Amino acid sequence: MRFAVLVCLVAALLFGASTPLSKVLLDHFGPFTLAGLLYLGAALGVAPFSFRGGTPALRRDPRQRRRLLSTVLFGGVLGPVFLLLGLREAQAASVALWLNGETVATALLGWAFFHEHMDRRTLLAIGVILGAGILLAVPDGGASLRPGLFVALACLCWGMDNNLTAVITGFTPSQTTLVKGIVAGTANLLIGSLLEPPLPAPNLIAGALAIGAFSYGLSIVLYILGAQHLGATRAQLFFSTSPFLGVLLSWGLLHEPMEAVQLAAG
Repeated sequence: MRFAVLVCLVAALLFGASTPLSKVLLDHFGPFTLAGLLYLGAALGVAPFSFRGGTPALRRDPRQRRRLLSTVLFGGVLGPVFLLLGLREAQAASVALWLNGETVATALLGWAFFHEHMDRRTLLAIGVILGAGILLAVPDGGASLRPGLFVALACLCWGMDNNLTAVITGFTPSQTTLVKGIVAGTANLLIGSLLEPPLPAPNLIAGALAIGAFSYGLSIVLYILGAQHLGATRAQLFFSTSPFLGVLLSWGLLHEPMEAVQLAAG
């Protein structure tokens, strides 16, 4: 039990660290290039766990392949680019808290398109998270509205990704992440090579791949391991600490100022 809790918290820490660490790399990469490297790194991180499991017959089903392709588009191509566009213009701590909007997007899209049930407590939670996001977006007369909208679009894309991933059959989560990482990572890297400056030094490229491998790849594997022992609901409760861990790392590693509005939103 304790081991499973620790595994989920490590997964949350790895995922939460991606926001401040990506903020540092944005000084050297364009958003498309960095998104591509992060997701190629994620593919490297899950590759050792992706060769077993799943159902080959279901993987050949055209409907499942269309769903997988949609998760690649929303979760792997569009989502990370929108996030990095927002992260480039806002403090990493604020962006980490904005990422709670993924929960809102997942719930609303699940209710609207996937017939998920939504009770009063869910609606209350959505309202509180939206209120916190608005508080962060307009602390200084709207100057933070633009990056807030970018992160909201990222959350919307990942919300769709989450709902589509939940109905995919035949692929394990590691296999889905592997495909998403290879296809989306390559696509964004190609776009970046056309629109953005050339790749920087090899050590920075290796750093971006390592962040992707640990924060997007290994984090998923550890979360799944914890969920197998704790159950999905308990595991998600521990994993949901990741935005707050991202805030702490932003304050500690990047020495960003600790703002009252961030404490209130948290």
